[in-house]
Amino acid sequence: MKFLLSLYPGGAADRPGGHEEFLAAAGREGELVGGYALADPSLSAVVRVRDGVAAVTEGPYPPGREHVRGQYVLDCESRERALELAALLPAGGGVEVRPLMDPAGMEM
Repeated sequence: MKFLLSLYPGGAADRPGGHEEFLAAAGREGELVGGYALADPSLSAVVRVRDGVAAVTEGPYPPGREHVRGQYVLDCESRERALELAALLPAGGGVEVRPLMDPAGMEM
């Protein structure tokens, strides 16, 4: 099954770097599909299409204090394994673990 791990900032529990243990564990088993750190939310834009017309709004969606800091995609045998790997990440605001779905709506 594939899972998206979304990392949220959370103050003192966040530490620079700190992903080495996660990367080693997920990479050793071939479970790490990919991952990226995200730029500051102020650099984002939101595109909405209404009646066939695209409108672009500068800034994050939704506006707020907490934004995803980065994401990883894992391909694990089980949800439990994805949760185990997520616990290795230094995200003081938490790590959301969500199954990915294929275009037909089935879990990948």
